[in-house]
Amino acid sequence: MHKTLRLTAISVALASLLLGCAAVGPSYAAPAAANQVPLPVQYRAADKAHHWWQQFNDPVLSQLIEKALLNNQTLAAAEANVKRAYAAFEDSDNAGLPRLDITASQQNNQVPDSATVDAGQIQRQANFGGALSWDLDLFGKLRRAAEAANARAQGAELAWQEAKVQLLAQVAASYGDYRGAELRLTVAEQNLGNLRRTKQIILARRDAGFASDLEISRIDAQMYQLQSTIPQHQFAKAQASATLAALVAQPAEQFVLDSALVKNRPEALPELNKPLSFANQHNYLKFRTDVAVAERELAASTADIGVATAELYPEVSVSGFLGFISSPGLSLGSQNEAWSIAPSLRWQATELSSIQSRIRGAEATQQMAFARFQQTVFDALAQMQSSLQGYRTSREQQLSAQQQVAATEQAVQLTRAQYEAGTTEFLDLLDAEREWLAARDQQAVLSVQSFQRLVSVYRAFAGGLELTESEPLALNQKSAIAANRK
Repeated sequence: MHKTLRLTAISVALASLLLGCAAVGPSYAAPAAANQVPLPVQYRAADKAHHWWQQFNDPVLSQLIEKALLNNQTLAAAEANVKRAYAAFEDSDNAGLPRLDITASQQNNQVPDSATVDAGQIQRQANFGGALSWDLDLFGKLRRAAEAANARAQGAELAWQEAKVQLLAQVAASYGDYRGAELRLTVAEQNLGNLRRTKQIILARRDAGFASDLEISRIDAQMYQLQSTIPQHQFAKAQASATLAALVAQPAEQFVLDSALVKNRPEALPELNKPLSFANQHNYLKFRTDVAVAERELAASTADIGVATAELYPEVSVSGFLGFISSPGLSLGSQNEAWSIAPSLRWQATELSSIQSRIRGAEATQQMAFARFQQTVFDALAQMQSSLQGYRTSREQQLSAQQQVAATEQAVQLTRAQYEAGTTEFLDLLDAEREWLAARDQQAVLSVQSFQRLVSVYRAFAGGLELTESEPLALNQKSAIAANRK
């Protein structure tokens, strides 16, 4: 028994020594730009610090986002994929551990009556012990496989966070569509009321002999044209409502906004009253989970090269048995102990050409992953740049539209007074009314556009922005790339 234990200890010590061998294949080093991309735990901490939608102070939007985070099935599927990926990693990580199978059996045999010895007797044979097998992983195939599985599990978790970012933006954008349709519908109805009041003035002048039926027909035509836009706005509102219902995982026919919250929400579309700035001006990619996902796939593909390279070398494993085996007439005990140690070697010596092909394929896959990572970085920077510029452009347009509405409204008031006094033509009043109505509708359109572009900014930065009292900074693509290469 002591001899058996000594042999087992020697085997374990030898295996531990061999396991210290370096794994073949390239060791992964993150690209310079990836140094600013956090791993899942860091990202979750940042995610908690940037609930950007709360800055709009719109209780309806906040409730919709809470429902979407709780009920959205696409997000639930992404979360389940994280669990699957980490389960696969744990399974791969366990492949390098010794495997011990406990065995116990008993066999009963009756000696044939025709036997010359012990005829008709029942003989019993039993064994009990542990069967051990261990892949020594001398060249790191299993370790590289575990590295790849771990990187892909981290990528799955980051993809889940990316799905959350996209979901938040989709809910906010769809809510903007809903509020925008409401706003344009309200403006159209108000404009229609203004045209009706103008028509009453024209009718009074016609009855007094100062206007003709032609003027009535023209104002009616403008009213009908405006009325034709109302169903379009109603459809846009219903369409946005159906989209919101899908995002919060409710049937469209059952989806309604909380009336109590609707009463307390701002009348205008949500907007910010401070300039936008960067949460960290030297770390633009900090919250971009798509960049982090691409980096994790690059890490996994690098480890895959090691998995393929390890096939060039022999696979060494050790198996053994330690236990007791009883023979007929004897019971289990120290006198019946049994053990075995059987090292084995497997080498694909005749398939080296195929293995080299697989290595080249793994290297090409890594090159693809690196190119995709690089492109993801450039795409992210471009998206951040364009989203900021788009939002600033919309805000400038909004300011101009507000001034246009004020100017055209004043023009309508002056022209209407002159028309009632008989000092200007009806066509002048009609043109002034048309310009005012168009300006009000354009103002509503630009309000929606500004909100949608603000959502695009938060989507591009994944919430990684903060409000400051200072003027917003321009995003310089070259400096951003340089900062991420430090």
